[in-house]
Parts: sequence; structure tokens; C-alpha cells
Amino acid sequence: MTQSPQKPRVTIYNEFVHEQKNDFVKSIYPNGMHAPIATGLREHLGVEARIATLEMPEHGLSEEVLNATDVLVWWGHVAHGQVADSVVDRVQRRVLEGMGLVVLHSGHYSKIFKRLMGTSCGLLWREAAEKERLWVVNPNHPITQGIPACIVIENEEMYGEQFDIPDPDELLFISWFEGGEVFRSGAVWHRGRGRVFYFRPGHEAYPTYHHPDVLKVISNGVRWAAFQGNTETRGIGNCFHVAQPLEPISEKNYAGGVVHPTEFQDRLT
Repeated sequence: MTQSPQKPRVTIYNEFVHEQKNDFVKSIYPNGMHAPIATGLREHLGVEARIATLEMPEHGLSEEVLNATDVLVWWGHVAHGQVADSVVDRVQRRVLEGMGLVVLHSGHYSKIFKRLMGTSCGLLWREAAEKERLWVVNPNHPITQGIPACIVIENEEMYGEQFDIPDPDELLFISWFEGGEVFRSGAVWHRGRGRVFYFRPGHEAYPTYHHPDVLKVISNGVRWAAFQGNTETRGIGNCFHVAQPLEPISEKNYAGGVVHPTEFQDRLT
């Protein structure tokens, strides 16, 4: 695992199903929902994102691609079950090693997010083109920098509590919807060396990913999620390996007699 460059290497996974099968969605996102997200990342971070879709071999998420990815952005909805478990295993391993993961909207129910959270990730929902007020509740976090206190999205799908997730390491956004519900719409967790950011807005039937503040949040999330930790590998992904001592260990007295530490394991096997 190497330290991420100043500009993170980003891959956007978008299942890219709605835009090809539904003319209304295609009219909003003619080049796919990933296109405006990629444009936002280019404008805010100066990065060119790689695109991966469900229909690509290995869903575009081969070992080679993931090893060259610092942050993976994930959008999925109707095809969660079609994502191969082998690819989910691969993504999980990379997150534990330090790859960042930004999960958007209905990605809450993706295999990878549910696995990393360890819960059902279920919630309430309603499709009624409601106004959403997305409130910043942690103005000191890097992801909320440069974001107004409240983002207004004129039409969105409602997500409501209870959202079955583990308590976030930090809660960043709470949404209020026109019908009265509230929702924890932005939260972060650490998994192994990896950073995970869930951000709720982004139903396919609305132009949410053309909203400049939404794109700014996603870009901030990518910047935050990029690996920034120690590259030392002790203990991560190697928990079943024998650790060599850092300091000399003296001979020990125990019930089986005096033995040098290097001989102890041999007596147990």
C-alpha cells in the first residue's frame, strides 16, 4: 500500500442500468449519472475519474483497476444482486487496506456497504418528488467545508428513519423532507485503513447530480476518503501471520522447563 498522490485516483462505479432502459432518466442523464459526478470531480479536484459499470467484465473493478484506485465512488440501485461476490470481496479487501469508499444514495443497500456496516442498512422511503432540506450538523469536518448550512433540493426521493446502520464515527448531514421525515444523510466510518462516506442524495429520476452543492460535497468526500495514513502493514490483512519480535526476548521459565522463545512454537506443534 502506497501513500495516495496529492490528486487521488478515483474510480466511479455506476451500475448504469436506469439510463439505458428508461427514457425519462436518460433525458436527465444522457451520458449516465456518472458523467456529472465525474465533471464535478474534475472541476473541484482536477482529477479524471475512471468509469466502471455493471456490464463491464468484472464490473470494471478488476484487481488492476482497484490497485490503481485511491477512492471508489459507488452508485447502485436495481442491480445490487447482480454484483459478483468475488468483486465485493476484492473491494472490501482494498477498503481494509486503505482505499476510500464513497457510497451514494441507494448504494446504501449494495452488497459492499452492507458488508462493511454489518447491518441490514434498511430504511423507509417514499417516491413523491419532495423538497429536501439537507442540513450540515458538523461544520468543522473536511467534507462540509465550503458547503452552505442548508442545501435545498427541490425534488428528491424521501429516505426516512430508522436507518439501520451502526453509529457513525461522525454524523455530517441530516435531511428534512416535505412530508415530515428526517434522515441521517451524511456519515463517515473507518474500516481497517479505509475511510467510508455515505451521502444520501441522488435518486435517478431527479437532476440531483447537476446540483453544484451536491457535487461539491461528493468532491470533498473523495478528498477526505483518500488514504492518508501510515503505510506500515503490521496487523492489517496479516492478522494470522507470525509476528517477528522487535526486541530480543529472553529465555523463559514455565511448566515445561526453560526454553528459548524461538523453540516455544515448536513444542506446541
